[in-house]
Parts: sequence; structure tokens; C-alpha cells
Amino acid sequence: MESVHQPHAVAYVPTYRRALLAPLASLLLALPAHAEYADVRDMADLSIEELANIQITSVSKNPEPLGSAAASVFVITADDIRRSGASSVPEALRLAPNLQVAQSSVAGYAITARGLNGSNNSAPNKLLVLIDGRSVYSPFFSGVFWDAQDLMLDDVERIEVVSGPGGTLWGVNAVNGVINIITRSAANTAGSLATLDAGNRGAQVAFRQGWATPHGGWRVYAKHLEASHTELASGARVNDARHQSQLGFRADWNRDADRFSLHGSAYRGANQQPEPGLIAVSGTTLKLGTVDTSGVNLTGSWTRQLADGGSISLQAYLDHTQRTVPPTFSELLNIADIQFQHSLRPAGKHRIVWGANYRHAWDNVTNSETIAFLPAEVEQDWSSLFAQDEISLRDNLRLTMGARIERNDYTGNEFLPTLRLAWQAAPTHSLWAAASRTVRAPSRLDADAYIPGRPPYLLRGGLRVRSEVAKVFELGYRGQPLPGVSYSATVFHNDYDHLRTQEVDASRTFIVFDSLMEGKANGIEMWGSVQASPTWRLSAGFTALHQSMQLKPGSNDLAGPGTAGKDPSHTVQLRSTYNIARGKDLEVAVRKVAELDQAAVPGYTAVDARFGWQVNPEFEVSVTAHNLNGDHPEYGPAATRSEIPRSLAVRLVWGI
Repeated sequence: MESVHQPHAVAYVPTYRRALLAPLASLLLALPAHAEYADVRDMADLSIEELANIQITSVSKNPEPLGSAAASVFVITADDIRRSGASSVPEALRLAPNLQVAQSSVAGYAITARGLNGSNNSAPNKLLVLIDGRSVYSPFFSGVFWDAQDLMLDDVERIEVVSGPGGTLWGVNAVNGVINIITRSAANTAGSLATLDAGNRGAQVAFRQGWATPHGGWRVYAKHLEASHTELASGARVNDARHQSQLGFRADWNRDADRFSLHGSAYRGANQQPEPGLIAVSGTTLKLGTVDTSGVNLTGSWTRQLADGGSISLQAYLDHTQRTVPPTFSELLNIADIQFQHSLRPAGKHRIVWGANYRHAWDNVTNSETIAFLPAEVEQDWSSLFAQDEISLRDNLRLTMGARIERNDYTGNEFLPTLRLAWQAAPTHSLWAAASRTVRAPSRLDADAYIPGRPPYLLRGGLRVRSEVAKVFELGYRGQPLPGVSYSATVFHNDYDHLRTQEVDASRTFIVFDSLMEGKANGIEMWGSVQASPTWRLSAGFTALHQSMQLKPGSNDLAGPGTAGKDPSHTVQLRSTYNIARGKDLEVAVRKVAELDQAAVPGYTAVDARFGWQVNPEFEVSVTAHNLNGDHPEYGPAATRSEIPRSLAVRLVWGI
């Protein structure tokens, strides 16, 4: 490692953005720029009408049919995942037309809803993600490390994707959407299941063993994946290969009116960081080492159905994660979380649910010469109380009013109200409208980051950073205009305030994070399905988005408004699902994504296909091809972004 001594930090000020970009870019490379098996196959037999009645919980925290939910929500079923050939959670999320999923490397993903897919040198930070009730967003940067969120996808029952605010029910950071991943009860996964995926982009193997008991069941699983490196547009190798191993278990049991669940997992992985090295503020060439990740989590829940028709539930989890990103930082994070909820018995026209949540985090960062988080060790608390009342104004008209008060250590109390009105115009047609206020609270990356790792600092934290606020207005329709046809459409307007900026101090010797940008976003999202014949289903989705960002008086962050260019102006997807014969099915999907103005990412079209053959009740073989029409980039600067390659994989599934 060679270094060049620079006598004065002030000498860097004329090129402060380049100076800050080096350690921040290295840091953000670690961020996410980025029943038995036969029962799962039975989902293919559900009609469009039956799919509209799938019970979901993400919108009201009470089970309700998808067709009557007063929100823009798309459900990815277990059969959707199987037929798509998805081998990871981000790949499965591409099935949701109300999400933007952009891949920058093997493990690097930028995933969001309704825009702001990475704002002001930060990874996407306005989307809350839950796995069986456990929040997986990191208070380190208010986002999700997607490389650490691995599951045995065969155990996923459904993924509820809500685009739009969910702050009243789920708290801060549920600004532009909520992804709720729900795995299947262990009572429905008795027997053995083994899967093997192998192709030109890597391989993974998984095994699950489940046991049924008189009052429930339990299961254990293990999986391992190996993913090979990608390439730049020039053909140069990108050092982004990865591997990860994971173990997990789940147990479920019922006793009279009580339902219990206990589940957990442990993982360890390593992701290479792309070369070449970056130039730090000291002039040192940084050699990027392997990102090592590990974690252990345990979640327990209890629900009791009350005799009066209400219910109470209690959930608690512990989450331990460790991430080492040489040469910039390493983090050791422990989180303890407990949630209580009480759904009161229906009283006249009212249906009330209320609850409380407390979370405590122990965060320990090992700093480096290039970046520091000060203080290095912190303990943080989040506490909240929420209530929501669903009022039946008429038999076909419902008004939902709710609010949450949540307290965090950076900005104190935050108020998160919502108002929703749903009109069932006809048995198969519903209209809804909503108005909400939600926020993204500051993270350690916003408030505690200093560059370089020791004085004199070019970046001196963000003590002036406020919570980013979104006021959101929505109008939607969901219905079945004809038998075998379903359709959903939502228009929305987001009014943002206090968005994060990078400001040069009046002395022009250093930079601080602040909250001096505002903006607006208008858009539409639509999707629908047509059962063209008993064996052929067509699905389509479309989104359009227009964003504009403006600096507030006192800001000198000229690059800030350009962050709107990280989102496509429109996306289109088409899917054809065809049962060729009994046990044989073919799915073809086409995605079209508009260009990104920032970093000049060109628009692209991707064609995917999967053929599956159920050889016998215990054995299935499938072949999946992604990007049949060629490689393409999706996200990030041209000099470092991967070309997402054409791939071919074979999947074998044995279930007993």
C-alpha cells in the first residue's frame, strides 16, 4: 500500500466531493445499492377469484381478503415464486410490479417502491422489510443488507408487498412501502425436501426435514450457495463472487385458543468487493477486501383468540449481526425487540386494534483511517404506541383512522397518522382513498459519520439532520370487471420535506449532513391478470413515476436534486403462465425498465423463461433462463457496475 502525504486538509476542499466519494463509496459497497411441497403446487389451481380472497395482514394487522384491502398491495404467492424460477429473495421480489428492483453486482441490489432508490450517496432507505414479523432494516443506515436476507424459498407461503406508507402500523422507515415475507407453518411442511440448483452463474443446495405433531409441527433446514463473479461492459472481471451457508428451524403448536411459534436462523457468508481500489482522502490506494457477514436471530410469538371475538398477541426477537468491510469499517449489532397487539372485539360499527413496541440496539463500530462513526459504541432505543379504528359507516363503506407515536434517540417523538376510506361499490369492485404522514428517522450513517477517520475531518457528521417527512395521498381501484379478469390501479402524490443533503460549511473547510431538500413525486401503478383459458394465465404490470427535487434556502448541495435520476420513469412487465400438460408448465416473463438519468444507466428489456416437469409426486425438474436476450446493466456508475448476464440453471427438487 502506497500513500502520499498531504500537509493540509484544506487542500482537498476544492474537490471535496471526490474526497468524500472514496470512503463513502467503499462503505456503500457494503450496503444494498443493495404444507408439504405438493401443497405448494396446489396454488396453481387457485382461480383469480380465489386469489382475490387470499387473507393478508400487512394493511390492517388483522386478516382480511386481498380484494377489500384499502391499499396498493400485491401478493407474491408460493406458486408465483416456484414458476418464476427465482433462487433468491431479490429475484422473487421482481415479480411485484409495484417494486423497483435494480441489481448492481452479484450481491448488490437497490430495491424500493415509488422512487428514491438511493438518495444523496445513500442506499435505498425508505422501505421496511419484515420476515415473519422481524424487521430486517438496519439502524446503521435505515436500509436492508440484501445479501444477508437468505431464505429457503420453498418454505415461503407468500410475500405481501404494500407500496405506499405504513407508518401507523409498522413505524418509522415504512415510508414508500412495506415488504412482509411470511413463511409457512411447520405443521404444513412435514417430510423431507431436497433441492439442487446449478447453472453458469453458480449453484446452491438445500435440505429441509419436517415433522408433524398432534398439535403442530417443527422443521429444520440447511442451505449453501456459491455465486460466480460478473463482468463489466468491457468484459473485465468484477470481483463480486460470494458464498453463504445458513441453518434454520421453525416450530409451531396450538393449544386450545393459543397459537405459538418459535423460529430462528444462523448464517455466515463472504462477498468479494469489486476492484480496482479507491483513492481515499489521504491519497492512499485502498485495496478492497472480502466483506464477511454473519448473524443469528431468534423469534418467538404467541397469539390467543379471545372468547369475545378479539385477540391478543406478543412477539419478541433477538437479532445479532456482524459485518466486516475492509478497509473501511466493521460493525457488531445486537437488537432486542418486543411487540404487543390487542385486537378488541367488534363493538357496533367499530373494530379497534392497538399495540406497543419497544426496541433496544447495541451497536459497536470498529473505525478506520478513512471513515469513523462517532461515538463508536452506542445504545439506542425506539418505543412506540399505535391505535387504529375501522368504522363501518355503511355496509359497503369503511373508514379507517389510525396514528402512531414513535420515539427515537435522534429526533424525539414522531407522529404518524393515516386516514383510509374504502367503498365496496359492487361485490367485485372496490374504490379506496388514503392520506398519510410518515417519516424516515436518521440513522448512524446520517448523524455519526466522519471522514477521514481522524481529525481534521472533511465530513463532520450530521447533527442538524432531521427526520425525512412524506405526506402521501392515494386513490385506488381494485376489482374483477369480468369473470377470470382482475385489475388494480393506484395513483399517488408524495410530498417530501427535510430530505438529506450534503452542505459545505461557510468556512469551506468541511462538510456536514443536513436536511435542506424537498420534493414531490407523482405516479401510477397498475397490474392485472386474465385467465385466457383453463390452462393459460396472462399477467401484466405498469408503473409511471415523475419526481422533482428542490433545494431549500441555505443549501449549496447542487448534486442533491439529481438523485431523482436514480429511478426509472416507467416500468412494464408481462408474464405468461401455461400448463402444457399435466405436470408440465411453461412461464415466460418480459420486463422493460426505462433508463436512469443519474450514472446514465440505459433502459433495458429482459426476457426470462422457465420450463418445469413434475416427473412424479416426489420429483420435479425445471430449467430456468434469465436475460435470454442478452446482458444489460441496471444500476450504478458505469466504471464499476456489472452487466447482469444471461444465465441458465437446472433445478432438481425431491420431496417425500
